[in-house]
Amino acid sequence: MTLNRHVYTSITSNYLPKARVLAESVKRADPNTMFHLVLSDSLPVGWEATSEPFDSVIYAHDLVTERFHSWAFGHSVVEMCTAVKGVALEYIFSEHSADQVFYFDPDMVVFSRLDDLSEQLAMCSIVLTPHLTDPDPTDMGIQDNELASLIHGVFNLGFLGVRNVPEGRRFSRWWASRLLDYCHDDIPRGLFTDQKWVNLAPCFFDDVGVLRSPAFNVATWNLATRKATGSLEDGICINGEPLGFYHFSGFDSGDQITMLERYGKDSPVLYALRQWYIAECERHGQSALGKLPSRYAAFDNGETIKNEQRILYRQRIDLQRAFPNPYQAQGTGSYKAWYDAHPEEHPASGSVAVQPGVPMAAVLEDLARYFNSQLVTGVARTRVKRAVLRLWIKFLMLAAAVAR
Repeated sequence: MTLNRHVYTSITSNYLPKARVLAESVKRADPNTMFHLVLSDSLPVGWEATSEPFDSVIYAHDLVTERFHSWAFGHSVVEMCTAVKGVALEYIFSEHSADQVFYFDPDMVVFSRLDDLSEQLAMCSIVLTPHLTDPDPTDMGIQDNELASLIHGVFNLGFLGVRNVPEGRRFSRWWASRLLDYCHDDIPRGLFTDQKWVNLAPCFFDDVGVLRSPAFNVATWNLATRKATGSLEDGICINGEPLGFYHFSGFDSGDQITMLERYGKDSPVLYALRQWYIAECERHGQSALGKLPSRYAAFDNGETIKNEQRILYRQRIDLQRAFPNPYQAQGTGSYKAWYDAHPEEHPASGSVAVQPGVPMAAVLEDLARYFNSQLVTGVARTRVKRAVLRLWIKFLMLAAAVAR
């Protein structure tokens, strides 16, 4: 019986070049594997589906149909692309009757051993790859990599495999539900988009497979214990095993080359691999598409949405009800107009008031926002306390205006 295997990735249009490189690599490994592009954006001008390596495009607004604009506004672009991964997984299972579904981040490339991944998944319900599979040998590595895993999640959710069996689907439904409501980059609350959630997977679900082979999900954060040999022409091996897939994480920020120089000096083939990847992305339009703005990164007047505007909106049910489409910026009845008219409501930074050298007006405004958060969250429970807080807020905002 032929395996009905599907792969997907999730992007905005500026990541199309990387997604094309990934999709082509999957098709080279197995032309019969279906590849789906999940898009939280509009397609760019000149898009021609027939010339693309994708079998389908799945739009975020078709996956999250209830109050989509309100939901999307509460997420940064990265958070939204991550938040739809769970519902996209459920969609592919339901619409395509997939036997196995693998997720790959768009900045990955599959080189071989796709069948090995399927064989591993055939023995369990879920397959995960840890950031690290061996202890780091140096204090620098502990600080760079082991501490990062403790903060951001044990497993790297740039990769995930789920099988269409009852336990796999139970995981899929749980993961989709958590990501829809709690996929935020909020380390103080214990959240780092989807990764911290999957720390719980081995506790909640049976048949969770942890893929510890050094040749899968190779990235700069695990190079301290993995050595690459061979060549692009003859094939790359990691600790003697044929390379399965490589993760070019941190490429655009510059972190990838910084960490490669720190941990990959004994693996010169990885520098050749990096240059190959740059050329492949460029061949697929990196210069033209790489800086495309996402349609969900700005209000409809083109003004970039600030993270503080998103955070306040997603924290306040009253604002979500009053402004069901917060992207609309025209007129006095918009969320943006309301936000601009109520500076005392803006989220407090939580740190300005204790930083030396900060302008007095900023300190006063931050205190006013902190007091307002006490009102909104109901910390001030009595009528007298609420009245006192309102007086302080008015006084502080007036004092801030004078201090300017």
